[in-house]
Formats: sequence, structure tokens, C-alpha cells
Amino acid sequence: MIVCHCNLITEKDIEQTILNLLEADPWQLIVPAKVYHTLAKRGRCCGCFPNVVETIIRVTEAFHAKTGTGEAEIVSYLDRVRGLRGQYGSRSHEGRTTGHRAA
Repeated sequence: MIVCHCNLITEKDIEQTILNLLEADPWQLIVPAKVYHTLAKRGRCCGCFPNVVETIIRVTEAFHAKTGTGEAEIVSYLDRVRGLRGQYGSRSHEGRTTGHRAA
């Protein structure tokens, strides 16, 4: 599935990039800009960033579950990421209405 129409980036591309970043450092904070930089792309309209954030959370949870990381560590880390998303709000900074997004 294509996640970013501006750069023609698929969900598989994003997932593989996230896994590569996690293998290098399992506890680094991965954000859409880091994923795009690793792919040698840049966000243009940035309408896909909320979907990329959800993919980052999903892949990170699966990665840490697979590697046997303690549940308390995973929950604490991902709750902080979700808290930041809630604090800074992807909807208010995206510049688009909710109905205009794919997610």
C-alpha cells in the first residue's frame, strides 16, 4: 500500500526502514523525519505523517515484543511517544481536516 503519494513510498518501505533503525539502536526515538531522511526523501505535503507515526508505533511494539523486551519498558516508552503526540497534536499541526486524511 502506498503511504506517501508525493514520494511514492510504500508501507513496506517504511516498515523496513523502521526495523533497520531499531536494529541499530532499539531505544532511539523514531519520528517521520528520521524515516524520510533514511529513505533519502523529504516530506512535501506531510499529510502522510500521522499514518507514518502509527506505523512507527506498531512496528516498534512488534519489534520489542519479538526481542523479548520487558513489557513494562515497552509500555513506558510507547506511552511517552503517545503522550507527545497528544501534547503536540497531529491533527492541529497537520493543516488538514480529518476527512481529508487516509487514517
